[in-house]
Amino acid sequence: MKGYIYYEEEDSMRNRWFIDELIKEGAANQLVVELLTGDAELPNDATFVFYRARDFEKSQRWEQDGIVVVNRSEVNRVANDKLQTFQLAALLGIPSIPTRRLDSAQDVRQYPIVIKTTDGHGGEEVHLCKTKTEIEHVISRYPNRQLVMQPYIENNSSDVRLYLIGEEVVGAVKRTGVESFKANVGLGGTAERFEVPSPLREFAVKIAKALKSDYIGVDFIQNAEGVWLLNEIEDPVGARSLYETSELNVAREVMCHIHKKLSKSL
Repeated sequence: MKGYIYYEEEDSMRNRWFIDELIKEGAANQLVVELLTGDAELPNDATFVFYRARDFEKSQRWEQDGIVVVNRSEVNRVANDKLQTFQLAALLGIPSIPTRRLDSAQDVRQYPIVIKTTDGHGGEEVHLCKTKTEIEHVISRYPNRQLVMQPYIENNSSDVRLYLIGEEVVGAVKRTGVESFKANVGLGGTAERFEVPSPLREFAVKIAKALKSDYIGVDFIQNAEGVWLLNEIEDPVGARSLYETSELNVAREVMCHIHKKLSKSL
């Protein structure tokens, strides 16, 4: 079976090692896999696409053409919209950080407050604001973007990310920020292996089942009372921290999962 790994051009250069591993492990699972980037058209021989970008409308068009997309476009849509993520958690009964639209500084009733772009990722567009002036400054930076607000939760600048392939939690890391309230490793944070307690595992699996996802990350933080709260769903989720903290061959497990998925659909 022939398939493609899709990345935006810049992201493909940063993730070349993982791409090569996916291609190699695809071959081991009887999958012929090539890289597709940017605005390149999807060739007619494509059976599936492992989609590693955030434009769900692009993957949705491929699905409408009969292509199997991993993750499916609905996963991408929900995971990259913080309001949709919060609404999904509410429907599933999963505790989460209260998330509300922010249209003006007058919407804020308590400080400090965390302001995020709805579709941001990697922690780059996350701001801790302590005054109305700071909020107005953040709003001015994103004139054409939807913003959300969340209460600031003291969590020692740490969170945990659970990695799921299909409906199975295959690993987890605890991430801790360095000189920042953000725990993102890409912003200088550190990661260590994390043993997942049963309630947290059940929450993550419930999300994966509801989304019918293939490979996602699910992020939680723990508040001062010890309650775990869903923060974000990550699609596409990176694998670097998981490789660094475990012996799991992520590329192998993902391509094995895709092979099984395609075999069932034939």
